[in-house]
Amino acid sequence: MSTPETHRARDERLAQLRGAMARHGIDAYIVPSSDPHLSEYLPGHWKGREWLSGFTGSVGTFIATAHFAGVWTDGRYWTQAETELGGSEIQLMKIPGAASQMHIDWVAANVHAGGTVAVDARVLGLAGARLLREALDARGVTLRTDVDLLDEVWSERPALPLDPVFEHLPPYAVVTRLEKLAATRAAMEAHGAGFHFISTLDDIAYLFNLRGSDVSFNPVFLAHALIGRADATLFVGEGKVPHELRARLEHDGVHLAPYANAAHALAALPDGATLLVDPRRVTAGMRDAVAQGVRVLEAVNPTTFAKSRKEEGEAANVRAAMEQDGAALCEFFSWLEPLLANPSRQPLNEVDIDTHITQARARRPNFISPSFSTIAGFNANGAIMHYRAALDSCAVIEGDGLLLIDSGGQYLGGTTDITRVIPVGAPSEAQKRDYTLVLKGLINLSSTRFPRGTRSPMLDAIARAPIWAAGIDYGHGTGHGVGYFLNVHEGPQTISPAAPPDPHTAMEPGMITSIEPGIYRPGRWGIRIENLVLNRPHERTEFGEYLAFETLTLCPIDTRCIDRDILRPDEIAWLNDYHATVRTRLAPHVEGAARDWLMLRTEAI
Repeated sequence: MSTPETHRARDERLAQLRGAMARHGIDAYIVPSSDPHLSEYLPGHWKGREWLSGFTGSVGTFIATAHFAGVWTDGRYWTQAETELGGSEIQLMKIPGAASQMHIDWVAANVHAGGTVAVDARVLGLAGARLLREALDARGVTLRTDVDLLDEVWSERPALPLDPVFEHLPPYAVVTRLEKLAATRAAMEAHGAGFHFISTLDDIAYLFNLRGSDVSFNPVFLAHALIGRADATLFVGEGKVPHELRARLEHDGVHLAPYANAAHALAALPDGATLLVDPRRVTAGMRDAVAQGVRVLEAVNPTTFAKSRKEEGEAANVRAAMEQDGAALCEFFSWLEPLLANPSRQPLNEVDIDTHITQARARRPNFISPSFSTIAGFNANGAIMHYRAALDSCAVIEGDGLLLIDSGGQYLGGTTDITRVIPVGAPSEAQKRDYTLVLKGLINLSSTRFPRGTRSPMLDAIARAPIWAAGIDYGHGTGHGVGYFLNVHEGPQTISPAAPPDPHTAMEPGMITSIEPGIYRPGRWGIRIENLVLNRPHERTEFGEYLAFETLTLCPIDTRCIDRDILRPDEIAWLNDYHATVRTRLAPHVEGAARDWLMLRTEAI
């Protein structure tokens, strides 16, 4: 929440930044939401955009000039940004989607010819850097990428995290590190590359069967990796890898080097070497460090494809994790619903939801942490797509309305992400209609059969169709890939109209993706229902191989909010079949009130 104190602090930081810009002859300074690994969730050291602007959303770009400051972000964050930027001179610049380049167009149009734009190449994606340089060159504007003004003005900048790295072990690590390295080298050979450089933290954690806690909610650690034909180098903070683990890595041909040495290693590659990099997943700074005599090949990281296609053993572990996660949610909802129905209860707020849902998961075996910051939004707050409750501003849950809860867990055997909406008091007919339309969208896509290799963005309209038919839409993608005890947002697949249907987005067996349509009425309520699904082979016909979705998430979908009159018989059958599966799978894991709640909420309609 914005306060006079935060306004003053923000004003002072902006003034300090402008002073540094003037000293360096910089007309516009860009601060992306990024780090040297192009992560979605950032360690504190690289939360410069948040520090300067006060906007805490995970996607956004900050730009300052001598007389202007703005944050560019997409529709998922507009309501949040309007609140957090309120009272400051920093303007919200609305863009149609996270991949928009409107900020590039703006800075090219608003810096005069002969002027200078600066951004730290260490946190600027290579693909974005190319677009920025092309736009500025066309206007006669100089681009500097060698300066980090945050270091100059952020006196209390957090240090890099020092938490230890640990090994992901069997039975949860189904494929060995040596097998993964061999598969990566085979892909390198197919590209004609002798070396492969990786910066993205989930790719590195996957490849080496290592995990960490350097980034909130994602079990990853800060590192870069350089893979050769016979060995590999992992650039990681000194002291972060325990001695015994270091010895096992060395045994597998993985050498450790200081984190800061990655760029030097690229500069030291021999003339004539061939290096594979993913232009979407490496920074301009790292690309610029590559020695001039090296031939650079650009393609999607082989690990991006490999980790998205879960092995059968991994899928089995995910199913077991889903049972534990669902049982935790039964315990949570069996605690929550009687409280909400008690008129004499103590006030309950949105922060309480986060606390108790995390406690319920923490009682389950192999739970490590939440997989993202829980979204618990009552009525109007539910319409803020990436809402985050805070004690000083959260809503008390009382009266009639809808409570949206989007949460997830990291388990040794998988990552979960689920959204459910429950009624508080009596839901209105309008709320029931919206809820049922969202449910129809979920069922529509969950039931779809599609050819193997279908580009994932093409599936988005299937979930939207029942919602579009009512003249309604929602401002986010329908689904994202999900990691295996890794990032809750994972590529290459994404079910979104904003994503281009490129070849690398093809749907393949073993991929886990969310399906999460929604309807949001600003100032009134928000509804989203989300399950995770697994791509499974369905049938082979004369027209090719077809895939189907196996629903992995196990938790009742509240039937009290349903308008049965707008559900077709086949949709009712899908819901009843789903609830029968949920009951069968979760019943062995719960007892007492949690079991009673499960039985009640999985009754057929």
